[in-house]
Amino acid sequence: QVQIVESGGGLVQPGGSLRLSCAASGFTFSLYDMAWYRQAPGKERELVALIDNAAGGTKYADSMKGRFTISRDNLKNTVYLQMNSLKPEDTAVYYCNARGSYDFNRGVNYWGKGTQVTVSS
Repeated sequence: QVQIVESGGGLVQPGGSLRLSCAASGFTFSLYDMAWYRQAPGKERELVALIDNAAGGTKYADSMKGRFTISRDNLKNTVYLQMNSLKPEDTAVYYCNARGSYDFNRGVNYWGKGTQVTVSS
């Protein structure tokens, strides 16, 4: 049974930091690229950051570059999102996503249920 569970969200003041974690199970973690998305109230879900299955390449949305860092530990089946210099506009539900890296599993997508991040004074 596939499980993707996010944790680490919460309330933080502007300028603060949070580290989100995403624990995955039920599939071969190292065969999947991992990504963080977020969705703010009234807005569409957007890509925050992505890391390839071998942790050799990353991609960030422009507004997160230099502030957020995605990483993964393939031994722990976990992906992380370190968020620094948080702004009120970073307030959203953050979702973890696994997507197949190879031809045989491309198109396979797994999602977590999300963790709320609120940036407010």
